[in-house]
Amino acid sequence: MSHGCLNCTAPLTTKYCPDCGQKASTHRYSIKHFVEHDFVHGVWHVDKGLLYTVKELFTRPGHSVREYIQGKRVNYFSFITLIILILTITALISPYVHVKISQLTPGNNKQAMNAFEQFVSKYPKLVIILLVPLNSVFSFLWFRRAKMNFSEHLVANSYKAAAELIIGLLFTIVVIFYTDIKVLSMIYIGVVTPAVFLYDVWYYRQLFSPFGYGKWTLVMRSVMVMISILIFQVLLGVIWGIVQMQVKPA
Repeated sequence: MSHGCLNCTAPLTTKYCPDCGQKASTHRYSIKHFVEHDFVHGVWHVDKGLLYTVKELFTRPGHSVREYIQGKRVNYFSFITLIILILTITALISPYVHVKISQLTPGNNKQAMNAFEQFVSKYPKLVIILLVPLNSVFSFLWFRRAKMNFSEHLVANSYKAAAELIIGLLFTIVVIFYTDIKVLSMIYIGVVTPAVFLYDVWYYRQLFSPFGYGKWTLVMRSVMVMISILIFQVLLGVIWGIVQMQVKPA
């Protein structure tokens, strides 16, 4: 390999540029190259990309994300790209969804809900994204012994949010083909919600397992992260409701 790197012009002696890391064999773009290389290998390759990242998130979530944070990143889809992709797919299929999440939760009388509760009920996926910093605050507080900085907690909770969005996306696909609100409500409350809760406990338990916590201490602290978030949401809803009542014209 005697030619220079097409990205930074550094001399090439191996399959990868020693300066910037780009592959030495760079092909001109074509439909065939795009389909076979960028799409198939970049998205569906079993050892890296989207499929690999999703597999890791649902087989060894905490361990894989901890490894990602510690530097093993080449095989993983970026958490930002993954979240954007899931939200894009959700937006594309949303016109075919005729049952809203707000219809599946108990006490869905809009007149009895304040603006905060209506927002949470109407935009559950957006709420998952907005809660990432709050999740990070509480995971940082409950797992201080891990010595992870706040940015690393943000990354960890972003991948957790991506997994929760995938669970929500699967349920959304079910809703497209099945519209019995009573049955869907039972599935959402009795299956999806507990599944997300158990996943979060499993995720945190794996993520922080090497840092000297006992098995049940890990479970307890993982649960307390979720309880802390729930308490914060309830308090915020109460405060929002009080403010609304005070600003209403007499």
